[in-house]
Amino acid sequence: MNKINKIYIGYPPFESDRGVALLSQNRQFQWFKSPTYIYPVVPATAATMIKNAGYEVDFIDAIARNMSASQWYQYLDKNTPDLLFFEVKTPVIYKAWKIINALKEKYPKTIVVIGGDHITAMPEETMQNSKVDYLLCGGDYDFLLLNLIEYLNGKSELEKGIYYRENGNIKNTGMFELRHDLKTLPFIDRDLTDWKRYAYDNGNFKRIPGTYIMAGRDCWHHRCTFCSWTGIYTNFRVRTAENVVDEIDFLYNKYNIKEIMDDTGCFPIKKWLNDFCNLMIERKLNKKVNIDCNMRFGSVNEEEYRLMKKAGFRFLLFGLESASQITLDKLKKGNKAEEILTSCKAASDAGLSPHITVMLGYPWETEEDIEKTYELTKKLLLKGYAKTMQATIIIPYPGTELFNNCKADNLLLTENWEDYDMRQAIMKTEVGEQKIKEWIQKLYNLSFTPRFLAHKILSIRDLDDIKYYLRAFKKVSKGHLKDFA
Repeated sequence: MNKINKIYIGYPPFESDRGVALLSQNRQFQWFKSPTYIYPVVPATAATMIKNAGYEVDFIDAIARNMSASQWYQYLDKNTPDLLFFEVKTPVIYKAWKIINALKEKYPKTIVVIGGDHITAMPEETMQNSKVDYLLCGGDYDFLLLNLIEYLNGKSELEKGIYYRENGNIKNTGMFELRHDLKTLPFIDRDLTDWKRYAYDNGNFKRIPGTYIMAGRDCWHHRCTFCSWTGIYTNFRVRTAENVVDEIDFLYNKYNIKEIMDDTGCFPIKKWLNDFCNLMIERKLNKKVNIDCNMRFGSVNEEEYRLMKKAGFRFLLFGLESASQITLDKLKKGNKAEEILTSCKAASDAGLSPHITVMLGYPWETEEDIEKTYELTKKLLLKGYAKTMQATIIIPYPGTELFNNCKADNLLLTENWEDYDMRQAIMKTEVGEQKIKEWIQKLYNLSFTPRFLAHKILSIRDLDDIKYYLRAFKKVSKGHLKDFA
C-alpha cells in the first residue's frame, strides 16, 4: 500500500482582472482577453507516467476549465490529494505563493510541489516565501515528479534537481541533470489529461481537432538570450523520427486528430527531418494529418521546405524578433537579417504557412530599428510570404542571459515579477514604453489592410480556411489589439 497514492496534476486558477493566465506550454507569459488554451505536454506526460506506475492521478487544469478559486477549493475538499503539483511562471509567482500557503492551511497533510522556469532560476526565493514542500528544477519535471513520489513511498532515492526542507532548513539534491532518455516516454494518455479542452479553440489549428506533442527538449540552437526555457533545458535531446511518427499515427487512429503542433523549441533538422518526412509519406500520414512546428530562418533550404510540404507540414512558426542585425547578434539568434525574407518566401513558395513573431523594447533599440522591423514585417505580410504575425514587448525573464546582463548593467526598471507579463517595458529603453506600444498596435493593424485581407480571401480553398481565418480574426481583434491598448 502506497503512503502517497492520490496525485493531483494541473493548474490552479490564477484569478486576475488582467485576463486569463496562459501558463501551459508557454516559454513566455501573457494575460489574454481572448485566451487560447494550449495542451500542456510535460504535465500531461507526468500524469501518464505516474498513472502507468500504478498511482491514482487526477488531472485538473482549472484555467482551461474556467474554474473560480472557490470552485477549485470545493473540488479539492471532495478530492483531497496526497500530493499536488502545478507549474508556475514569473508573473504569477506571488499568486502561486498565496495559493501554496492556502493549500497548506486547508490541507496540511497534502504535499505541495511546483516546477517551472522561474523556480529553477530562483529556487531559494520560493522556498523562503511560501510553505511549499518540494521544488522540481529543470524541464524534466515529469521524470522528477515520479521519482519524488517513488522516494516518498520508500522505493527510490531522490534525483538531482529537487529542493526540500529538513528540520527547518532548506536543502537540495544538487544541480538538475537532463540525462533522461526521451525514447522511454510513453505516449500521453490523452483521455486522462482532458485533451478535448485544448483541441478546438486554438488559433494555430486550421483543421480541428488538434493537439500538441514534443519530438525533443527543447531547442538545438539553445543560445537565444531571452528564452526562458534555455535555463530548464540545458542540452538538447530528441526522440527517434520513427517514435514520433508512431505517436502521430496513434493520435490519428485513436482520436481522429487532424492537426498536430510539435512544440519542440526548434524542430529537428537535417537527417532527422528527412527521415521524419519520408516516414510520414511512406505511411501515408501526410494525407491525413497536418504538422505544425517551430522553425528557424535559414536552417532549412528550398528542397527541404518542399519535402516538408509533401510530408504534411502546414504551419511553421518563426521567431523573427527584429530586422536589426545588431539586435539579432545581441540576442544570439545565429541568423542574418537578410536571410529572413528569402527563407520566409521559400517556405511560402513551397506551400507552407509561415507565422512570424516580433518583439520590441530592447534597451539598445532605436526607433529607426523598430521602423526597420516594421517595414520588414509589413513586406512579409503584404506580399503573402508570412501568413500571420504576433508582436509583443520583450521581457527579460529571471534565469536568462538577457536578465543577467540587464541586472548587471542597471537596465531593469523593476523586479516586481507581476510586471513581467509583456504588457509594459521592463528594461530601460531609448524609445519609451508608449512608443513601443504604438508600434505594436501598428504591427497588428497590418492584419486589417486591404492588401493583407485580399491575400486571405484569395487563399480560401475550403470551409476549414474560412473557419480558421474567423478564429484568427477573433484573436487579433478581441485579444491582441486590446492587450496593447
